Amino acid sequence: MASKDKRQKESKDDSLSADIMKRFKTRPFLYIGSILILIIITIAFVFLPALGTESFDGGDMVFGYYNRTPIRFVQGNYFHQVFQNITRNVNLSPDDPFYFFQLAEVWRLAFELTVIHIGILDEVNQAGFLMPPELVDRAVAELPIFHENGRFSPARYRAMDNNSRMTLWRQVQESLLSDQYIGDLQSIRSPSGEAAFIGTMASPQRSFEVAIFPIDTYPESEVIAYANANSELFRNTRLSMITLGSEREAQQILESVRNGVSTFEEAARINSLDGFADRGGDMGLRMVFELIPELPNPQEREQVLNMPRGGISDLLRVGSSWAFFRLEEAPQMANLEDELTRDRVRSYMMNNVRGRIEDWFLSEAEDFAREAQDIGFSQAAFVRNIASYEFGPIPLNYGNSGLFDTIEAAGVPELMHAGDNQFFWRLAFTTPLNTISRPLVVDNNVIVLLPLEEHGAREGDTEYITIYLPMWAGEALQSSYRDYFLVNDKFDNRFEDTFWRLMSWDMF
Repeated sequence: MASKDKRQKESKDDSLSADIMKRFKTRPFLYIGSILILIIITIAFVFLPALGTESFDGGDMVFGYYNRTPIRFVQGNYFHQVFQNITRNVNLSPDDPFYFFQLAEVWRLAFELTVIHIGILDEVNQAGFLMPPELVDRAVAELPIFHENGRFSPARYRAMDNNSRMTLWRQVQESLLSDQYIGDLQSIRSPSGEAAFIGTMASPQRSFEVAIFPIDTYPESEVIAYANANSELFRNTRLSMITLGSEREAQQILESVRNGVSTFEEAARINSLDGFADRGGDMGLRMVFELIPELPNPQEREQVLNMPRGGISDLLRVGSSWAFFRLEEAPQMANLEDELTRDRVRSYMMNNVRGRIEDWFLSEAEDFAREAQDIGFSQAAFVRNIASYEFGPIPLNYGNSGLFDTIEAAGVPELMHAGDNQFFWRLAFTTPLNTISRPLVVDNNVIVLLPLEEHGAREGDTEYITIYLPMWAGEALQSSYRDYFLVNDKFDNRFEDTFWRLMSWDMF
């Protein structure tokens, strides 16, 4: 009987292990992130004695300040120890094409962990907490460097000079204070029913079929139709411009150009404050809609465009400046047979009248949905040459929690960012099963969903959440206190300047 129970337990354990490995494939970032956090904790909060206070040659290596405390890289200090520990755990090779990038990341990680360490000590100091000296003495006595044959050696302890002993004592004290701070944070208890409650969020799960209408496939015929209906926006013209800071100065320059005292080009190069000065004011060949930043007023814009060729406009207010224009080429209708011209019209539509394009696709999607009700979802997609996919089952995982299957792992590229879209989830889980949904704009696509089936969480979900919830919560906790210190007003970050100066010393 006992053997049978053991076999059943082993079978259950194997099943759970297989389920966990499956989840690793679908949710790797939770696992990788958790493992990385554990490595960082080991690196950052385990004291490894390395004595000496000599600075590297090459200058003062201060990477920033925290509450006016300099963050220095000095032989044997915390920054140096963390850097050494990371390099021991990361296999860096100068032959690797990404070696410099990896090296920079090692330096940055060591720096940020040092900032957190100094920030923790600052918090502890502000709180007035003191580590009892006897606890520090005991921790120092337990260091392997003072042991001989497994026991504390007074002779080894006395062999170290006083300055080194004091430096070591302070390092151990800071390490204990940091450990206490982190330990207190991690000891915050979770409610006993939390895992079970969160486990209920894994249900229900739904499977779907989705039809995709990419917005960037907007037909050329529609682009041309819009261009013809709004032809004034897409006329080609050429202007020159001079911009001045004050109205009085601008009026003087305008009169000097009109009176022939100076040429337009000379006045632009000498006096103009805009980006066209070096070209004598020439703004280049443009479509009319591209002149809107400089000529936002439609009436003033048309007055300038209706001048005779070579005509110079009156003074116009442009933002906080003053400007006047010269018409170099009269406006001409766009050549819509030219592909580049059509691309510029399409770009304007995407940036300025995107709603018109989305409405067109929403209408197409509604037509598709009506047809799909008659001949079936997949068949309608095939007939209309529309991409369709099946995906799921997934739970309602708004926000992409790593504890549950995510929409990103569903394998539909067009839905990669739908996890943060509340309208997507509302549509997905309120549309009745085997009912075609209304169309929805998601990123650069219009989609139509067909919920296929719904069921509860898979076997093993609760066990999975129970196992990994503490790790996930710990990762979230560490992320929060990491952000607290690295985005703190007390933090003066000078990493980039010092790092690039370090690289110039060619220390490696």
